[in-house]
Amino acid sequence: AIKIGNDMKLELHQFPSSHFNEKARWALDYKGLEHSRLNYLPGPHMRPIKKLSSQRKTPVLKLDNEIVAGSAQIIDRLEQIAPLPALYPRESSDRAAALMLQRELDENLGPSVRLALFSEMLDEGAYFCRQFSEGKSLPVRLAYRAAYPMAKGLIKKGNGLTGQDAVDAAYKTVADILDEIAEKVSATGFLVGKQFSVADLTAAALLAPAVNPPNCDMTKPEPIPKCVVDFLARWSDHPTTAWVLEIYGKYRAPKSANVEAARN
Repeated sequence: AIKIGNDMKLELHQFPSSHFNEKARWALDYKGLEHSRLNYLPGPHMRPIKKLSSQRKTPVLKLDNEIVAGSAQIIDRLEQIAPLPALYPRESSDRAAALMLQRELDENLGPSVRLALFSEMLDEGAYFCRQFSEGKSLPVRLAYRAAYPMAKGLIKKGNGLTGQDAVDAAYKTVADILDEIAEKVSATGFLVGKQFSVADLTAAALLAPAVNPPNCDMTKPEPIPKCVVDFLARWSDHPTTAWVLEIYGKYRAPKSANVEAARN
């Protein structure tokens, strides 16, 4: 692992099972940057994250006394302090295309994957809470599960689950983007140019909840309920699913055990 000049301390404040947080983790790991990870529970995270970063979303990266919020902003900052291995293409036109793809995928794919999955999983309260509270103490896990029935409505509202039309639109968006990715990568294996970039990282990370890549934070805990098994099966034969697994296999290091720090 690499230490940044003067032993800069990097802390990633995150949800382990979130695909946007996976983008930041992946960038840190890809660049070999030493860091700690502080894990939060969705919902109870809002007060401490707001105090830390003046907003309520994860991921947040703390670099000594500097605070960077948002996966795209974190990747941009990491490119500045640790340019190699690069996630931004060298050619300016390719770089612009990769950054545009990241923005589009962040705005459209990420929320749609989450909404589609939550539409299937919200009635599986025990599994939902387990996925987001793994690694926490038993009392914290039990308290989180007990609060779930009251929080379920807020989770729906916060993730745009307003009715079947929203769910159908999310599924269509995911299906359309899967087709677009398959077409784009057919020539070179990459979304932009001939090398792995932030565009590929973003697409693979944001699709992780629909693909279930092995040996990483995004791997779903077993046993998986039937509704989630069916969700994963929906796209299991799509060429983009195979591409995501290939990208994970080639460019994503296995889950590291020595960078996790629990926050209750």
